[in-house]
Amino acid sequence: MRFNLQDRNVLVTGAASGIGAATAEIFAQCGARVFLTDIDQKAGLATAEKIVTARGKAEFLRLDVTREADCKRVAKKVLASHRHLDVLINNAGVGCVGNLTETTGEDLDRLYAVNVRGIFNVSKVFLPSMIERRKGVILNMSSIGGVVGIRERAAYCATKFAVVGLTKSMALDHSHEGLRVNCICPGRVETPFVKARLAEHADPEKAYREMSATQLTGRMLRPEEIAAAAAYLASDEAASITGTAFIIDGGWSAGK
Repeated sequence: MRFNLQDRNVLVTGAASGIGAATAEIFAQCGARVFLTDIDQKAGLATAEKIVTARGKAEFLRLDVTREADCKRVAKKVLASHRHLDVLINNAGVGCVGNLTETTGEDLDRLYAVNVRGIFNVSKVFLPSMIERRKGVILNMSSIGGVVGIRERAAYCATKFAVVGLTKSMALDHSHEGLRVNCICPGRVETPFVKARLAEHADPEKAYREMSATQLTGRMLRPEEIAAAAAYLASDEAASITGTAFIIDGGWSAGK
């Protein structure tokens, strides 16, 4: 099923690759006008060009979600040229491997700045216009690590649990103003970042099997699967869904 997102203005953070790029591509295929944002300008421009070549509507804007001034600049440009934003997808995120004793304060600050403060910064600059229109959808990218604990991911889980809490609070605060706010909690996804880590192992196939073993399906998720869920949650078919943590984890959390 192809969800109808015709002519909706959509902004995706962290859209240069992985889940963000797949999300931008699927939303464009559904008829949306997509603003791709990322700190990686080269990859972001390439993804936007790929969408335009496929006759989609896309524009790349460089954005560092940790910088308030940068967020204000992007919001001003989008709203000045297109008057409103229909869907905001806060996808930008970073990770860190390590337990608490192995994690530095700088590690925690870096993850918090992108994974939590980034959502805060970008949402804050677009919320007023959504509230004024009494219409809008915000999707925040959390993780299965925001629902259950994961070994060797102390800082990561701390920030992703925060994303779930922030999402639920935003939904409660703004549902009466016509907004829907949800978050997506993926399991392990076969992104370029994960593929690069697998390539570093002496036996990449064995490493893949080990990383996939946490999921009942026996494989990692594909970015397109997460993107399809985002398209559904942004569509009118999901009009009654708000304040939820939408889990797509291949069964990882089934027994927890």
